[in-house]
Amino acid sequence: MADARDTAPERARAWLVPVVRGALALVPAAVITFSQDHSPAFGLTVFGSWAVVAGLVVGALSLRLVADRVGRMTAAANGVVTVASGLVALGLRDTASNGVGAFTFSVAVWAAVTGIIELLAGLRLRGRSPAARDVIAAGALTAALALVFVLLPLDPVTAVGLLGAYLVLIGVLLLIGGFSQKWAAAQPADAGAAASGTERS
Repeated sequence: MADARDTAPERARAWLVPVVRGALALVPAAVITFSQDHSPAFGLTVFGSWAVVAGLVVGALSLRLVADRVGRMTAAANGVVTVASGLVALGLRDTASNGVGAFTFSVAVWAAVTGIIELLAGLRLRGRSPAARDVIAAGALTAALALVFVLLPLDPVTAVGLLGAYLVLIGVLLLIGGFSQKWAAAQPADAGAAASGTERS
């Protein structure tokens, strides 16, 4: 029997998922921006810490608040991959002091896997969820990060800086998308209340 929530609109507080995800992305972005240390070990520490926290928090929130099964399963899969990538990155810190390879590898693999999963999920959500466009954009941006890390020869400063730039972009994108979902969901209720008040008068 299909899950009854599959055909239901997303829960009223589902907008919290992209907002929290966006806010969490801006924290390491600020750390990178205001730090003079752009070494591979620093990059792995920031990326790993963020990935573990964001994977756990966003994955749990999505499972609780998102009604669509595709959205829930995508968030769960990406949460597991993100946490695992964060733990690997933290484990590689001591081996990254003399080169950028461990950092670029960790970020590229994470970005490729999660970006493709999210992009495909967003395409499947078109017409079913108001969040589909933002999911597609986030997936495409994350997959693009993977391509940049794989195709370009990056020094440590550039690689860590690119991660920071990505986190800023994804954070702003998700915050705008999340609040847009909230406001869009509130408009019909406001319009209905106004119409009801007009009829009574």
